[in-house]
Amino acid sequence: MITGEQERMLQAINTAIEMELDGKECYHAASEASNNEAGRRLLTSLAEEEDIHRKKFEELYKAVRQGKGWPEIDLMEYSSKDIRKNLYKACALLGVNVDSSSNELDAVQVAIDKEKKSYDFYEHQARNAAYDTEREFYKTLAAEEREHELALLDYHEYLSDPAGWSVRTEHPSLDGG
Repeated sequence: MITGEQERMLQAINTAIEMELDGKECYHAASEASNNEAGRRLLTSLAEEEDIHRKKFEELYKAVRQGKGWPEIDLMEYSSKDIRKNLYKACALLGVNVDSSSNELDAVQVAIDKEKKSYDFYEHQARNAAYDTEREFYKTLAAEEREHELALLDYHEYLSDPAGWSVRTEHPSLDGG
């Protein structure tokens, strides 16, 4: 028999699976529509991470459904921060002559909004968690979604103002000489 606490966890997990699937589809579509290699790489890597998250949630669903509580799940297969590093490298190689369209900017903005929504959802779940492992899992996911959002914000800035983005990320300094 499923308890009220298990039902809460299962509902949250189902919502998370739907969000991760939706994010993956969004990133695949945006990647296919991207006019440049940096965008395709970023969006493809984000789609892959969303798929990893979905698979972890499916593992959790099975465990909770079987009455095992909230098991410890390792999310750290690779760092979301690597996504931003790789984005910076790809954008630097493209330089200021990037080909972007308003459709791509719109798609990136939709992705940013999805990441914000995921972040908020995972933060809420962490605050309401019954188990320490559940809380830590959601906090880790929230942090990863925040990294995704920051990467997308950087990419949006790059598409909007490649020259300004390049100046900002190269960290210029005045040497007075």
